[in-house]
Amino acid sequence: MKPDTHTDPLSHHLLSMAYNNAWANHRLLAACARLSQAELQAKRCSFFPSIQATLNHSLCVDWFYVDALERELAGQAPHPDCYQFFAVDEPFQSAAELQREQAAVDRRLLAYCAAQRDGELGRIVTIARPGGAQQDSRTRLLSHLLQHQIHHRGQVHAMLSGTAVKPPQLDEFFCAGEADLRAEEFRALGWSEAQVWG
Repeated sequence: MKPDTHTDPLSHHLLSMAYNNAWANHRLLAACARLSQAELQAKRCSFFPSIQATLNHSLCVDWFYVDALERELAGQAPHPDCYQFFAVDEPFQSAAELQREQAAVDRRLLAYCAAQRDGELGRIVTIARPGGAQQDSRTRLLSHLLQHQIHHRGQVHAMLSGTAVKPPQLDEFFCAGEADLRAEEFRALGWSEAQVWG
């Protein structure tokens, strides 16, 4: 098998992580779509008290950071009211709405990561928080955002174990020998292995 070689290995790794993030969200939210509304909203033991609350939190955090990343990339000033993304704790009440909105922000993150090159990953992104500006490199913010998603997907996965819906497998990356296991989902997402790996 030909080794994976890229002229910008770090930015390509972040892009592959963004693909994996979107794929895992696709899997998880497809499972959550099979829950009744009562199961989606039921109080459970986790950091956020329900599956619905946790999915909404993850989505709002994605909006917050992807907005900051996109603004810096476009040469725009930081958002003047960055906390507007948290103005409503749970902006969406159905799994269908959460699926739609999460897929949309996942596509934005993929487009952002696809535009990156290793030499630009050290550029500073500023978030104008009221208590003082947060400044981090593109690499750090992307890594933080991806880790945040992993953390809360794990919580939803655990909460699903207490429902009639079997939690989907989420502990996979894109191993070459397992392409057939994700082929149907890749088709649904409009992706190809070549698109992810170049």
